[in-house]
Parts: sequence; C-alpha cells; structure tokens
Amino acid sequence: MTSPARVSLADVTPPIALGPLDGRYRPAVAPLVDHLSEAALNRARVHVEVEWLIHLTSRGVVPGAPVLSDAEQAYLRDVVATFGAAEIAELAQIERVTVHDVKAVEYFLKRRLEAAPGVLGEGTVLPSVGELVHFACTSEDINNLSYALMVRGAVQDVWLPAATALADEVAALAHEHADQPLLALTHGQPATPTTLGKELAVLAHRLRRQLRRIAGDEYLGKINGATGTYGAHVVAVPGADWQEVSRTFVEHLGLTWNPLTTQIESHDWQAELYADVSRYNRVLHNLATDVWTYISRGVFIQIPVAGATGSSTMPHKVNPIRFENAEANLELSSALLDTLASTLVTSRLQRDLTDSTTQRNIGPAFGHSLLAIDNVRRGLRALSVDADLLARELDENWEVLGEPVQSAMRAASVAGVTGMENPYERLKELTRGRRLTADDMREFIAGLGLPADVAARLQELTPAGYTGLAASLVAHLDA
Repeated sequence: MTSPARVSLADVTPPIALGPLDGRYRPAVAPLVDHLSEAALNRARVHVEVEWLIHLTSRGVVPGAPVLSDAEQAYLRDVVATFGAAEIAELAQIERVTVHDVKAVEYFLKRRLEAAPGVLGEGTVLPSVGELVHFACTSEDINNLSYALMVRGAVQDVWLPAATALADEVAALAHEHADQPLLALTHGQPATPTTLGKELAVLAHRLRRQLRRIAGDEYLGKINGATGTYGAHVVAVPGADWQEVSRTFVEHLGLTWNPLTTQIESHDWQAELYADVSRYNRVLHNLATDVWTYISRGVFIQIPVAGATGSSTMPHKVNPIRFENAEANLELSSALLDTLASTLVTSRLQRDLTDSTTQRNIGPAFGHSLLAIDNVRRGLRALSVDADLLARELDENWEVLGEPVQSAMRAASVAGVTGMENPYERLKELTRGRRLTADDMREFIAGLGLPADVAARLQELTPAGYTGLAASLVAHLDA
C-alpha cells in the first residue's frame, strides 16, 4: 500500500519556526527580538546611518553641506522610530536586488530623503544630502556600531534586569532561611552543618559578583573606513579632524571609541562580555543542580501546579523540570557564548567575514540564557522547605560533632590540659564509618577529662546547633 504524500511543513504559512526559541519558548525570550533579531539589526543600521548623516551636517564636516533643521533631523529620526513590518519588507525587497544588506539600508534611507518634500515641503534640503548617507563608510563601520548598540540594549534592557531579579530572589530566600540548620554534604557525605540560608547566600553572592562585572563591561565602536586608516575621509575632505569626528560620533551613540582597528572593530569587548555572561550561566547552572539535589534529597518540596502532570505513567511524580530545563539551556547558551568569544577575536589580516554569520547567533546565545533564568525563577517560587526532614537528618548524624570535639581537645592540649593526646585519631576511631547517637557522643565527651566549662559546652552541643556563624554570614549580601 502506498503511503499518502505528506504535507511539507516548510510550506505552511505563517512559517513554522525551526528552533525552539522562536517556537515553543517564544513567550520567555520575545523581549530579545527587539534587540537581537535580523530586523533589529537593520533598524540599528538605519539608526547609525541617520545619526552619521546628522553628525556630519551639524558639525560642518563636509564643506558646502547644509545644516539640517530641527524638523529635518526629527524626520530622519522618525524613520528609525517608525521602523516596522512594512519597512522590513521593503528592505528585504531592496536586498534581493543589491544582494548586500548594508547597501540595501543605504538605498532605503536615500528613498526617505527623496520622499522628504512630501512631508516637510519643497523647501527641505534633505534630497540634496543623499550622497552623505554612508559617506566614507565601509559596511563594518555601520555593522560594528549597530551590533554594539543591539547587544548593549539586549543586556541592559532585557537580560541584566532578569538576571539581577533572579539573584535578588535567591538572596531573599537566603535571608528567609538564614537560621534553618542543614546537614552539609561534602563529597556526598555528612559534614559540618550549615544553614540553608547561608548556602543560598553563597550562590547569590557569586551571581551578583558576575553581574557587577557585566554591568561594568564596555561596548566599543569605530568608524574609520575600509582598513581603519581614514583613507577615503582624508582624500575627500583633507581639512577635517577625522579622528575627532570619529570619536565624538561613537561617543554620541553612547559607546566607547576604539581608535585602533583594521577594517573591523576587533570584537574583544564582545569576547569579554560573553565570557562574563557565560560565567554567570555556569554559576546559575551550579544553583540549578544544587536545588535539584536538594529536591531529590527532600530538603525542598515542590508545590504542585494544579492540572500539571509529572509523569505520563507515574501519577505521584512532581518533576524538577524547571531546573532541568535551566541546566540544558544554560549549557547551550554557554556553548554559543564560548564559540562567539573565541571566534570573534580572530579575523584574517585586515578583514574576513567569519564574524558576519557568527554574530547572527548572539540572539540565540542570550535567548537560551534568558529562558534558563525564567525557568529558575519560576522553579524557586514553587518550593517550600521540609524543616522536619532537615531536623531528622541532623539528629541522625551526631558523628559530625567529631570535628568540634577534637578541635576543643587540641585547644585544651595547648593550654596544658593532660590526657588530650592524639585528638584527631581518637575521634577518627570513634566516628569513622559509624553512626553515633547523642548518648554515644556525650559519653565519649564525659570521659575525656576536659575542663568543666569546655565539657559542659560540648555536652550541650547538637548537630542542629553546630552551624557556627552561618546565619550571620548571610548579612554579607547586604554589604
């Protein structure tokens, strides 16, 4: 029997997304579209071209060029502000002819200059300045500034607020559980008790440290021609101070001027930023795996979502899917960011195009990170602490008091108390590989011959009370 021909999903309209960020996970990452999509790139290019034209004319850089009126400048900037679906389609149509994306932007903007009399009246000078659009520029002059503006917007307006909110939520949980005793596990084995809040505070502190680095990262830009020499600039207008024109323009855009480049801006700032974001991802990955482990251990109880299914066959399950989803997306994000960082810092001689296709993956790199942040935040909000389980765990592991007892014996030995020989070895013999009860430990302490005040202090000690300064350490989050 012949199978019927299948419908080609590639022909379905509207088009079906190939990747999950533009499909299943679109709601979580949609804010990045305004910054890191192909359409956002073209809008940023139009913005840079418009500002370059205004910069040249307002500063009288090119002799004979008219100074644009406030209305003419507003008209140009409105081209950027109103850039939408119709403009995206028009640019795509122009590019099908030019087969060059930046040249298409130049022609698009020249069309707007030619159309200006219909809006501003026949007296406008805009049609006469068409040849100052893209003046003395190579494509990379426009692209490097566009990407810097796009990435800065994505980080400062979307990613950083979400990442900061997550760190703040972890810090709030740390404060909430600052006093909650917790049996620590080192190498997966019972160890010196801590508090749940202190352990969460460590993670919040690590996240915030990376956020401070990211908030301080620079966004560099250049506009200096085909090989970074201002060659065409100097020949066309030898009287201009082109380095000053370049510097003031880049700084006008809110970027840091890079005075020494080849045809491309070297992208080192991108590598630095992506390394910092990747490091944040990896700290967050550590948080996700720790919380997953706490859930598995029963420290955290997941609050069931009404109607949700944890398993297709096991009705009792409430899976830690938010943290598992976050783990995977953080790994994808970091892999992309690492590749971006390593690829973008190399360009053969004065220029190759490896950065062109590479930079088009900045959006997915941040998208997977933003999706992970969203998942962790949602997961954390659905947790409660099983304080009874934590108390039982501590009460079942009195052997962890071997550490303070042998330390007290060492101190007593130094103070001249006899009978304190080999404290570590004696506690090792008592505790290693064994579960002790409260009575076992107290009986051992009573037979040591410690000074009365030291013995009394140790006799009162419990695993739940052996948390040192853990609770107070959480206050460092407020420093």
